[in-house]
Amino acid sequence: MEAVGGAFWELSVDMGIYILLGLLAAGVLHQFIREEWIQKHLGKNTNNAVVKAALLGTPLPLCSCSVIPFAATLRRNGASKGATLSFLISTPITGVDSILATFGMFGGVFTLYRVASSVVIAMVAGMLMNLFEPNEPKKAFSFTAAAPLNTTTSIPSIGKDTKKNFSLYDVFHYAFITLLGSFSKPLFLGLLIGAFITAAMPANLHQFFGDNRFLGYVIAVAIAAPMYVCATASLPIAASLVLAGVSPGAAFIFLSAGPATNTVTMGVVKSMLGMRALIIYLSVIMGGSVLFGALIDVGLDTLSVGMNVDMDEQHGLLQEGAAVIMLGLIGWHFISGWFKKSDKSCSGGSCCS
Repeated sequence: MEAVGGAFWELSVDMGIYILLGLLAAGVLHQFIREEWIQKHLGKNTNNAVVKAALLGTPLPLCSCSVIPFAATLRRNGASKGATLSFLISTPITGVDSILATFGMFGGVFTLYRVASSVVIAMVAGMLMNLFEPNEPKKAFSFTAAAPLNTTTSIPSIGKDTKKNFSLYDVFHYAFITLLGSFSKPLFLGLLIGAFITAAMPANLHQFFGDNRFLGYVIAVAIAAPMYVCATASLPIAASLVLAGVSPGAAFIFLSAGPATNTVTMGVVKSMLGMRALIIYLSVIMGGSVLFGALIDVGLDTLSVGMNVDMDEQHGLLQEGAAVIMLGLIGWHFISGWFKKSDKSCSGGSCCS
């Protein structure tokens, strides 16, 4: 249990600052973006909306956790399921910071390949969502309809009736009270599950791949899918895998599936978009990552990585402080939710004297 506790803390430190920044960005987005714009460009169950969502998400420097508040806001304010799913996939795989770092490590051809493949994977998933749910009900989305999420808080729509002035208080209230409260439970459960997985993983990861490329693909996607790693942080890991003898294709799979998915995002996708969306989300990311990874190995005999990578990353006080704040806010939502349930029970006469 000590290893699990340590892994839980490490995951919290790795994710905390991205979660908090993502929430703040979503709070600012809540102040400026208009529901009419989302409904016009992303609200229709069309392939055009899916393409726009994929392209919109590509340059944003958001990981698979900090993208959750953005996607939640888009979905709550009119984006279709297909467009939301497309945005959820394309955004965390790349980003301006990750694109530049990929260019520095792997070169221009590999960078373009990574960006293009992420957009294709995202668009395919969104189009499949539209195909299987062509007549999505035109009703306001609410996290409260999803069982695994905190049902004590609903997400208000972005003001479409009146133009409101920017309010810093509203930014923080929406970000840390309303929005975080809507998915604090699956976030905590995802951290816990991720900690168990991380603690069980062997340190000599590259030895599992061996000389069998297909086995390497399967192991790479199986490890990367539930694991939390952002697009930029995944680069030195992938580089070290290549230097250790893992095929470029298997390393690419880690770069693609790792940032795109993790246990936290899986739970939120199911809660926000439904089980069918989760199946499409996982199958397209895994299948697409393996396909594009295999194409790299077919097209390239070797992948030159001229960079020494330091894997012993030290966390600073800022990251640790962000983890404490994130866990504290999650705990506060759990406690406040429990008290609200108790108050409801009392009002019903079951616990009142």
